[in-house]
Amino acid sequence: MSWAPAELDLTRPNAARMYDYFLGGSRNFAADRHAADAVLAVAPQVADAARANRAFLRRAVRYALQQGIRQFLDLGSGIPTVGNVHGIVHRTHADARVLYVDVEPVAVAHARALLGNDPRVEVIQADICFPDFILQNPTAQRLIDLTRPVAVLFVSVLHFIPGGVNAIVEPFRAAMSPGSALVISHAATGTATSQTDEVQRLYQRTPTPLQLRTPAEVEALFGDFAMVPANAPETMPASDTALLPVAQWRPDPEDQTERGHVASPFLAGFLAGVGMKRGSGS
Repeated sequence: MSWAPAELDLTRPNAARMYDYFLGGSRNFAADRHAADAVLAVAPQVADAARANRAFLRRAVRYALQQGIRQFLDLGSGIPTVGNVHGIVHRTHADARVLYVDVEPVAVAHARALLGNDPRVEVIQADICFPDFILQNPTAQRLIDLTRPVAVLFVSVLHFIPGGVNAIVEPFRAAMSPGSALVISHAATGTATSQTDEVQRLYQRTPTPLQLRTPAEVEALFGDFAMVPANAPETMPASDTALLPVAQWRPDPEDQTERGHVASPFLAGFLAGVGMKRGSGS
């Protein structure tokens, strides 16, 4: 509890802490576990979807590293415990820089305790609904050089924001230099079932209810960025679809943790994609 702000309301569940619980993390409270267990009682596949989404994050970050990107802006990062971005990038590129951004006090407090004084990694508390505040933040400007390629991550966050979210994504797209990567995973509309309806109802009880969008609306968030083929042509037949369920976006056949995901409406409707910003002459 030393990392939890004293003013925190421990009686109301929070989606970020529920996600941490689904991943097997320890930064959650009784109210979060109770709400998460209620979701799992209705749809145990939600935990599979959370783990598949985390595996997608790992693969997308590795892809960005392969493109020469060494800066990462993780928006709505949640609690960076299980499979965090800086842990992924620093295994192979010690010079990479990571900025975490979250509005949730527990996520920020724990990140600061976890990161210590590592100059390559910072966290700021900010609402991603205000992109200019983030882009103009002194910590962000010191750590992230937007004149060079950067990977901007909106992983499992935009579906917790109501209304139109392109106004959130567009300023980041505009600020990114050519060669940058935009990474998005998003819960989308699909075939409704009693399970999906009940899960949505349960999330209505949290401060961040689910806001599902159509696949076309999710793809539109990439603007004019060039969509990366969802299947790596060197490992399997190329796909014409740039957005795929998180477990199917460039799966790693050698990664044991990615095997065994069960088919479910939650996995099928959890879409992911990566877009690359072209040069001015492209």
